[in-house]
Amino acid sequence: MRFEDFAFGRIRVDGVVYDHDLVINRGKIQKRKKQPSKKHRESFGHTPLSADEEIPWNCAQLIIGTGMGALPVMKEVKQEAQRRGVALRILPTEKAIEILNGQPKNTNAILHVTC
Repeated sequence: MRFEDFAFGRIRVDGVVYDHDLVINRGKIQKRKKQPSKKHRESFGHTPLSADEEIPWNCAQLIIGTGMGALPVMKEVKQEAQRRGVALRILPTEKAIEILNGQPKNTNAILHVTC
């Protein structure tokens, strides 16, 4: 899987352009379903990543790309990662895709492509 051409509002993966947040689970790409987290929006000023979402925990490492740094990650997500023994890396999406392009083993990701 090759991540390339990231810019505000879009990312290209293996030649396919996406204009929405992505969930990468064992090499498969899906659209992030953030509806369960929308109820927390007022508290953060932005829809956060919450434990209410379907998070791809079946990995040793989960990388969360926060867009330009604005995606809040709720403490319950961090606690759940710790409980499951999953290494959690939270960083701007640009840095996240640099790591992902190194093709780390047993790694899943959630990538925010805006803000």
